[in-house]
Amino acid sequence: MAARISVAVQTEDFDLRHEHQQLIQNDHGIGAVVAFIGMVRDLNLADDVVALELEHYPGMTEKSLINIAQQAEKRWSLQAARIVHRVGKMYPGDQIVLVLTASAHRGDAYEANTFMMDYLKTEAPFWKKEWTPEGPRWIEARESDDTAVARWNEKPSA
Repeated sequence: MAARISVAVQTEDFDLRHEHQQLIQNDHGIGAVVAFIGMVRDLNLADDVVALELEHYPGMTEKSLINIAQQAEKRWSLQAARIVHRVGKMYPGDQIVLVLTASAHRGDAYEANTFMMDYLKTEAPFWKKEWTPEGPRWIEARESDDTAVARWNEKPSA
């Protein structure tokens, strides 16, 4: 049976309790739910951050998020997955992203969640602009994010 996959790209904040209830609704085979919530930090690259602004291409972004969740579903036994990603201007302490994964067992839920978050950082078409006291700047991709994704493509040692 295919996992229930859903995504949302929105400006408004999300509520973990509501999202969790929607994810597990009427599925008593779920034994584990893993949640990751990404937050806006007030410091990056040794500079104060006063705001973070995310832009995206509507339609293309949602397809990309669904694809990431479907890739996770092919690797692990998932019953449900939910990605909520915010766009627009946010401030330190605000929630940016929610990744929920549900499975019968915790291992699948943990691994799928980490995989999805790693791929969101590198594959999802979002553009980030940080606002500092000196003005705005676009955020470049990080080598550490590419390294995190690369591990999913490594062959296990025998």
